[in-house]
Amino acid sequence: MSVVAVGWQAWGMRLATWNVNSVKARLPRLLAWLDENAPDVVCLQETKCRADQFPAAEVEELGYTAAVHGDGRWNGVAVLSRVGVDDVSMGFPGEPAYAGEPDDQQLTLAEPVPQVPEARAIGVTCGGVRVWSLYAPNGRTPDSAHYRYKLEWFAALREALAAELASGTPLVACGDYNVAPTDDDVWDPAVFVDSTHVTPSERQALADLRALGLHDVVPTPMKGPFPYTYWDYRAGAFHKNLGMRIDLFYASADVAGRVRSAYVDREARKGKGPSDHAPVVVDID
Repeated sequence: MSVVAVGWQAWGMRLATWNVNSVKARLPRLLAWLDENAPDVVCLQETKCRADQFPAAEVEELGYTAAVHGDGRWNGVAVLSRVGVDDVSMGFPGEPAYAGEPDDQQLTLAEPVPQVPEARAIGVTCGGVRVWSLYAPNGRTPDSAHYRYKLEWFAALREALAAELASGTPLVACGDYNVAPTDDDVWDPAVFVDSTHVTPSERQALADLRALGLHDVVPTPMKGPFPYTYWDYRAGAFHKNLGMRIDLFYASADVAGRVRSAYVDREARKGKGPSDHAPVVVDID
């Protein structure tokens, strides 16, 4: 689908990224948030539904066209845009598939089940900006096959974004990266020793992305000194601000240089039935 829109250079743009943790479960909250905040482009992660089950009609009533990549009740990404939708890419070249742990590969089958990439990435051109909504693998534990898959996924993502940046198009790669870039991005580094999200290899994967010329647009903290974007549902973590910054907004220099403001919308994490993530909102002049 292609919709003509005025380019971002002419009038600026409001972009957002939000892991909604099930778009169906969070739909009333999502629609109210879109109506109140009026972002031009929103990247969603963990939509947890097939593309044909996505509530495209509901968001269209608010002026958004939806580009959706989803294949079931896990993962899933989408981009909602009211400034144009073009050049949609479901996944990226070289994106690996998760082959599973040795126990769950069903090695006794006469013919192995073909492995296909999970619905973790979608790229869309919106108003002259190339926008990627990304949901990186969790990694589970550093000694697991899923952790190795996570690092392979990041390596392939780097190659794909390098090729896109070479075109010179303004680019944003945002979403749930499932990595905290520094120790300041977790509420207590000691709690995460020997855990994923903070290992040197994961952080190096982020550094490799930044080395391409991408800039980490760090939002303004809305509570305390650190701009956390995720809080566990358990043990009152949100109210105690025991969070992590794992929802990241990486932008090419031409976009990052025109950022007017960036913040974490903590209000969207409050109330009944929220996602465990809060949106990150970025305004570009």
